[in-house]
Amino acid sequence: MRRPPAACAAVGAVLLAALPVSAAQAAPQAASATAVSAAPAAPQAVWAAGTRAYLVITAPGDTSAVRGAVTANGGTAFAYYDAIGVIVAHATSPSFAGTMRGVPGVQQVGATRTSDVPADAYDPALPAAPSQSPTSLTESNRWDMTQIKADKAWAVSTGSASVKVGVLDTGVDDRHQDIAPNFNAADSVSCAYGRPDTRAGAWRDIGDHGTHVAGTIAAARNGKGVVGVAPGVRISSVRIAEPDTSMFFAENTVCGFMWAGDHGFRVTNNSYYTDPWMFNCPDDADQAAIIEGVRRAQQYAEGKGSLQVAAAGNSNYDLANKRTDRSSPNDSTPVTRTITNACIDIPTELPGVVTVAATGNGNVKASYSNYGRGIIDVAAPGGDGAYGVYSTLPGGKYGNKNGTSMASPHVAGVAALMASTDPAATPAELRSRLAAQANDTACPSDGRCTGTTADNAFFGEGQVDALKAVGGTPPPGRYFENTTDVAVNDNATAESPITVTGLTGNAPAALVVGVDIKHTYRGDLVLSLVAPDGTVYLLEDFPDGDSADDVVKTYTVNASSKVAAGTWKLRVRDSATRDTGRIDAWNLTF
Repeated sequence: MRRPPAACAAVGAVLLAALPVSAAQAAPQAASATAVSAAPAAPQAVWAAGTRAYLVITAPGDTSAVRGAVTANGGTAFAYYDAIGVIVAHATSPSFAGTMRGVPGVQQVGATRTSDVPADAYDPALPAAPSQSPTSLTESNRWDMTQIKADKAWAVSTGSASVKVGVLDTGVDDRHQDIAPNFNAADSVSCAYGRPDTRAGAWRDIGDHGTHVAGTIAAARNGKGVVGVAPGVRISSVRIAEPDTSMFFAENTVCGFMWAGDHGFRVTNNSYYTDPWMFNCPDDADQAAIIEGVRRAQQYAEGKGSLQVAAAGNSNYDLANKRTDRSSPNDSTPVTRTITNACIDIPTELPGVVTVAATGNGNVKASYSNYGRGIIDVAAPGGDGAYGVYSTLPGGKYGNKNGTSMASPHVAGVAALMASTDPAATPAELRSRLAAQANDTACPSDGRCTGTTADNAFFGEGQVDALKAVGGTPPPGRYFENTTDVAVNDNATAESPITVTGLTGNAPAALVVGVDIKHTYRGDLVLSLVAPDGTVYLLEDFPDGDSADDVVKTYTVNASSKVAAGTWKLRVRDSATRDTGRIDAWNLTF
């Protein structure tokens, strides 16, 4: 879960790597959360070397008395959330936590890091706005979208613009051509250091992880680049990662969940664990306070209608059989410690959070994905090896990443489609439906996978299904499919027909063509759509040097000048020798 391989950028505790890396009672709720002013306002204290951050936990409501005690004992109330009784305190004295634990009304106190709070906390620099590169890439549907039937779901619904999804991550490039149409700047913020910074652009990406996640959830269906699972919903960025370290400390997560609750996010995606502890243990006073503070914030957000979805982690670790943690604390010097199942990964193991494991292409466990009977709720594509999840990157770019970080946003997107279909659904109902509608996935021949086909350690309740989330079937008369295999031989042309009936008038300006071609060298291939009158639309001519296997994509064709009814054909030309394949299936959505 900690450090990704060299092929991926290191981003603190984001759950990103494709390979294993070194690496939970209800709180009362008030009507709203109260926090200190946004970060650009005059700081309450001057930063000093040796400043450490603490969560001070008290009864929800008016925290002024305990805040006064913080000040009286040499600390600063850097931020506070009255609704959940959580104060983010800064202090330089090593005895601060012990002293505050003896103050009447204080329930818990815990240091949130083993390193100093950076000076940037008192005068945060705005992330740079990357210059944008326009793309010549046509909109495509990758294997991951087909695997969860998102391409079929779009024929029914792409999601509602009234549904807000919060990306709690490293930030989001709001100017990206595939994100800008769905970006919600009004509800975006930086929560780095534990209090909201509402300045324009504070939400921007300090890496590339959050932008990639955002594209998987809701990249616009605009003919460019990629399509997200729910391309009609709105994306809000809540940057909780800190610059330089890209770490996600507990106060940042508390701020993010409180913001989500107060700003009407129906779903949040959380592809990280709360630094510096991979697992927080309740028998440690500091970690116990972290558990309680973040738990209260998550419950507050859920009480306001927000469902939290989180990545399970990338250490190929059995979360139901915890024994050792060798990677914590990751902000100073990690130590090897013995742990038990009482120690939890935050936020993914908090009550109410949907825990997501990753699958590779073909609905198999991703090699790196954490697992655990009774811990994993559902699974989704996260990529593995050559089959990465292709999504947006800052600056108008695109690229592949593998990880449970990539699986979680698929589930967040499916949950957003559910919330669009049923605006009155509660977080608990959405959570239950995700499980009920997931496609059961049996254990492979692997002794670590315990449980039943319906619910097991690797896949939980199964792989999520976007089509079921929006009602189960495409609208009658608009979706046509041919699943008959047609061989694609060397230096030959193959065609597969679909006869469209029951439609009047012309085809749409955005005729959706989904293809699934199995081939051992796709650089040999030229794909075309042939209209009933013989007009040929080039879908893609793959570069000769493209040695990847298979084509699982969706194309959009302006066929508005052609009559819809009649026989359409997918034409696949193999222009070289040695590699062959087949048209496995293809479809048209009018």
